[in-house]
Order: sequence, then structure tokens, then C-alpha cells
Amino acid sequence: MITLCGFPVSNYYNKVKLALLEKGVPFTEEHVATKSTDEAVLSISPLAKIPFIRTPQGGLCESEAIVEYIEAAYPNPPLLPADPFAAAKVRELVTFIDLHLELVARDLYPQAFFGGSVSESSLARIRKQLDKNILAFKRLVKFAPYAAGDTFTLADCAAFASLPLVGMATKAVYGEDLLLAAGVDYKPYIKLVGERPSAQKVLADRKAATSKT
Repeated sequence: MITLCGFPVSNYYNKVKLALLEKGVPFTEEHVATKSTDEAVLSISPLAKIPFIRTPQGGLCESEAIVEYIEAAYPNPPLLPADPFAAAKVRELVTFIDLHLELVARDLYPQAFFGGSVSESSLARIRKQLDKNILAFKRLVKFAPYAAGDTFTLADCAAFASLPLVGMATKAVYGEDLLLAAGVDYKPYIKLVGERPSAQKVLADRKAATSKT
């Protein structure tokens, strides 16, 4: 039995949770906050980041390592294509979403969501990087109807969890959703994926967790 540790407001937690739900893997959830100093947490996630998982073989952190493990340990239904190049293209998309979009936009979150502020110089730097990276992402993403093509993959676990955050954060800070402004019309895609039972479960749990904070 896998234990998914973290909390349902985290997009990376939900990326992993989507993969588990899509595959029908039995798992339990354990609430773990960020920045924990608990040795039981640090022994698995040394930077105290979430999510991480506990398995009969041991613990594992970093969302991409986790979903790759899940894919290998529970291959059916597959969330990566059998063709090596097609699978690499899915991983390419995940990298763009996680590192080149969400991680850059994350520096906006203090101002966008938590009542903090970001310096004008930082806002300008982040805007320039996002404008560049979003146009690059636009060249790769398919939305046909899923992120990598006609099949739901690990790229969709990442995209569904993170693209709305990028859109909301940029709109809150810059006054416009930079994804939409660049012609990345992700809203119909999010609606489509949101009709899947796995996504509905993730959204319901996130809403319930948000209402408690």
C-alpha cells in the first residue's frame, strides 16, 4: 500500500494523486505540512518538500520520480506511450510545465495568493522569462485533445495540476493571464480533463482542504 504524504492544495501533490487515481492504485493519504523538521519526514524528503510517498520498499520524494515509479510499478493502464520517442515527448512536456512554467510563476505566488509583495525588478524579470517560456511551451503542447495528443498521459497530470495556477498567478499580478495572452487556450482542455472522475476527486478534495484553511 502506498501512502501519499502532503496536502491536497499542492499542485505537485495533486499531480501524483491524479496518476494514482487514473491507475486505480490503492493508496492512503497522510497530511504533512511543508518545512517539517520531523525526522520521519526528513529521512524521506530531505528538503522537507511535499509530496513524498511511503512504500513497502521505502520512501520516495520529488513528484516526477514518484510518478515514474508509479508508472513502472503499476503499468496498466499506461500513462506513458509504449513508443520510446512518444514517451520522451510526454516527459519533455512535463519538464516544460514543471520547470519552465510553474517554477518560474511560483515566484509570483507570495503576491498573487498570500498578501505579500514582489519587487518591481523581480516582476519584470519573471514576466520576461514567462513570456519566453510560454511561447516555447505553445510550440510543444497539443491539446488534441490532451496535452501530448489523443491519450491521457503523465503530461496531463502535470498540466491539469499546474496550468490553472500559472494563469491565476499571472492574472493576479500582471492583470492578464499570460497563457491566454500568448494564445495558449488551455481553458477548454482543463474543462475536458476536469470531467474525468480522477480530476473531480482531486478538485473536490482540494476544495474541502481550502475551506478548512
